[in-house]
Amino acid sequence: MSAVNVTMGAAVFLLTGIPGQEDIQNVHLWISIPFCLMYVILIVGNSVILFIIKTDPSLHEPMYIFLSMLALTDLGLSIATIPTILGIFLFNAREISFDACFAQLFFIHSLQCIESSVLLLMAFDRYVAICNPLRYASILTLQRIAKMGLVCVLRGVTVIIPLPLLLKRFRYCRANVLSHSYCLHQDIMKLACSDITVNSIYGLSGSLLIMGLDSLLIFLSYVMILKTVLSVASPAECLRALNTCVSHLCVVLLFYTPEISLTVIHRFGNSSSHLLQILLSYIYLLVPPLMNPVVYSVKSKHLRARIIRVFIK
Repeated sequence: MSAVNVTMGAAVFLLTGIPGQEDIQNVHLWISIPFCLMYVILIVGNSVILFIIKTDPSLHEPMYIFLSMLALTDLGLSIATIPTILGIFLFNAREISFDACFAQLFFIHSLQCIESSVLLLMAFDRYVAICNPLRYASILTLQRIAKMGLVCVLRGVTVIIPLPLLLKRFRYCRANVLSHSYCLHQDIMKLACSDITVNSIYGLSGSLLIMGLDSLLIFLSYVMILKTVLSVASPAECLRALNTCVSHLCVVLLFYTPEISLTVIHRFGNSSSHLLQILLSYIYLLVPPLMNPVVYSVKSKHLRARIIRVFIK
């Protein structure tokens, strides 16, 4: 692939689909079928969750409001990646302009940070519900929840917005082929012909500040939940209390496991398989938004009953 050594406005990046399959006829078309199905399912699933929570007053409780925040973030993350991923598999549209790439990078990373913050709020919700149930309604008021949601958005935007601004300072004189079907900061900065130390340090610091801190606080919240439950509850009550946390724990594992694996591989696994990186990136972007509505619908009897009622009508 020829390198680019031109100004930012005239250059484009080339996105990558499944490595090694670009020249095989109809392979990308067949691969697009499961991707289209997954996108349809996750968009419909999260939209149904939002619709039911909005229209049912009995679900206007902190746990379901946080769930609606999660569904909204998952929808945004999916919409941010749909154009380039399906564009490659359906139309072999690999080119993306610098500005469009930086915009996609901003939305992907900021929405990931927001989702991490929402998962932390959901852990706080479970902590208050189990460890301080008598003050649950007074602590998690609608006004306070709205402020928490606003802080999540501002936090994600504030931390991520310097990334595209820092990347725009560079000239890109190396091969302009990205490793994924969408734009990531750690992928783009490797193509710059300038010193990327600042970007690398800031990107890693941002990941630790958001993902690292959130995952640590979520872990500590569950340590405190477990300590409280084991000290005051009977075995049956203990299981009943912990059962309310299963959905959130599953969602946390679905979100952080591929994200941490992908971050480690990008920064320290230069010898790792490119195909492994691609598969992990698709798992990270598609599996959590796809599975989150399923997990909560299965575990929440109240929500499941409302969903069944909607589709039976």
